[in-house]
Amino acid sequence: MLDIQNLHVVFGTGRLRVEAVKNVSFHVAAGESYGLVGESGSGKSTVLRAICGLAPISDGRVSVDGREVTTPRGKDFYRTVQMVFQDPYASLHPRHTVDRILSEPLAIHGEKDAEARILQALREVGLGSSFRFRYPHQLSGGQRQRIAIARALILRPKVLLLDEPTSALDASVQAEILNLLDELRRKMGLTYILVSHDLAVVAHLCERLLVMRHGEAIEETSAAALRTSQASNSYTQSLIQASQGYSRAAPDSTSIAV
Repeated sequence: MLDIQNLHVVFGTGRLRVEAVKNVSFHVAAGESYGLVGESGSGKSTVLRAICGLAPISDGRVSVDGREVTTPRGKDFYRTVQMVFQDPYASLHPRHTVDRILSEPLAIHGEKDAEARILQALREVGLGSSFRFRYPHQLSGGQRQRIAIARALILRPKVLLLDEPTSALDASVQAEILNLLDELRRKMGLTYILVSHDLAVVAHLCERLLVMRHGEAIEETSAAALRTSQASNSYTQSLIQASQGYSRAAPDSTSIAV
């Protein structure tokens, strides 16, 4: 469903030049959930932004459903690929009602039966019709993220790019959103690429994952290996150790911020 070959993303020029992503390659099969993990600044969110056209691709190739994507992205691309952003407080227009937020992609793509599609989208994310004419400030964080997911799904895409979709939410709400995403993937046959610094989230939702550091791909492994701490790379082992919490017995040299 999605094939990334030697992806390279560069920002700036001269002394301000930054190689955010360096020759990253991976593929994701249809219906699979694939994770990108690493500490802050590792380039994992930049990979998602490059796929959907929000970051410039300096070199490499991105193919979706067997077709190489073009710049700028066309409407067909956005029918296939949608993104759910990290912060539901920032990703929804504060002066638009839920109805307008969900109807906008339908209008852009010339879709009919907007009212029925909006009500269906709300039901799919566990919200009723009473939420239709509310504004984002009238919703909780979890409800806002559900609306963001509904907006991404309303065009019936095949691929969802999930940029830390639960990191801005409380722990109990995180579990609800993760269970919702898992259920939607099974019901709709969706393909996920999930970015997260939380290894437990990735192990819960993903079958395979790519560990990134300083813009480079360090190791590709499975969620089963992650759960049993069977990573072959020392950096991945450090991530696993850091995710298990602080230990007084652990030497300072092995600690890592994630």
